[in-house]
Amino acid sequence: MLTAIVIVIILLIAAGLVYAGLRLPAAGDPLQDRIKEYVARDRMASLEEIEMGQSFQDRVVLPFLRTLGQLALRFTPKANLTTIHQKLEMAGNPAGLDPTIFWALQIVGAVGFGGIVLLMFIIAPGQHHWFTTLLLTVLFLLIGYFFPRLWLESRVSRRQDHVRKAMPDALDLLTICVEAGLGFDAAMGKVNEEWENELGLAFGRVIQEIRLGKLRREALRDMADRIGLTEMTSFVAAVIQSEQLGVSMGRVLRIQSDQMRVRRRQVAEEQARQAPVKMMLPLVFLIFPSILIILLGPAGLTLMQSQLGTILRGG
Repeated sequence: MLTAIVIVIILLIAAGLVYAGLRLPAAGDPLQDRIKEYVARDRMASLEEIEMGQSFQDRVVLPFLRTLGQLALRFTPKANLTTIHQKLEMAGNPAGLDPTIFWALQIVGAVGFGGIVLLMFIIAPGQHHWFTTLLLTVLFLLIGYFFPRLWLESRVSRRQDHVRKAMPDALDLLTICVEAGLGFDAAMGKVNEEWENELGLAFGRVIQEIRLGKLRREALRDMADRIGLTEMTSFVAAVIQSEQLGVSMGRVLRIQSDQMRVRRRQVAEEQARQAPVKMMLPLVFLIFPSILIILLGPAGLTLMQSQLGTILRGG
């Protein structure tokens, strides 16, 4: 009974987290949002009216999580914070998260999972050994603590996969624009205008940083660090080298496009070779037992009703 209650609670928590993740708003510019809100108003609004016009999440939930995260940051090593910041950048800053809010989500997940399991042991009928209670509570506490990190790693992998798939076509467009007479910055702007994907957004951020005064090579290196993909790092290195040595940018881009397309095909072939190994566990533990029950179940019932079954039952 207790196991069923715990499983139901875990499924409800998982469903709630998935729903909350799907409902998170996309990362936007808060300054632009405030300006649009101000322009849309017919009269001057007070600060209190502006604050009350925000959602409950912006007024209560996010400030609470940020305060909780700042308290946790006092006991957190700086290297760990740097790693989380890099992972958030590589994931594309999902929902505008910062390290403080992410730490708060880890603490809330740990307390939520561990506390609910401990509460179930307390209120559930029956005697339970203290070691079992402590072990399961600590286990689910660790699961709740590392669940946001697993989610973040999945976002990073998904973003890198999208960038890897889009790079050959984007480099083809860059090559066409450069060979047509556009500069490299204008060609990146064209990619940003034509494609609203992760790679297009990355090029758009590079253009904004260049307009704000950052050097092109520094902006490109920062983009490669934010994506964390080997193909992007080699592309940025080739572009910077061609700029420094005076090599034709169109030729470099064409070579890089061919290499990216070969690399994309190699990654697809590697994933195809890994598919049989990944299918082994569900086949052995889920599909094969069901097939055996369906095929051998009627035969087993027939044998149990025959004389052999009487002998096996000792009668």
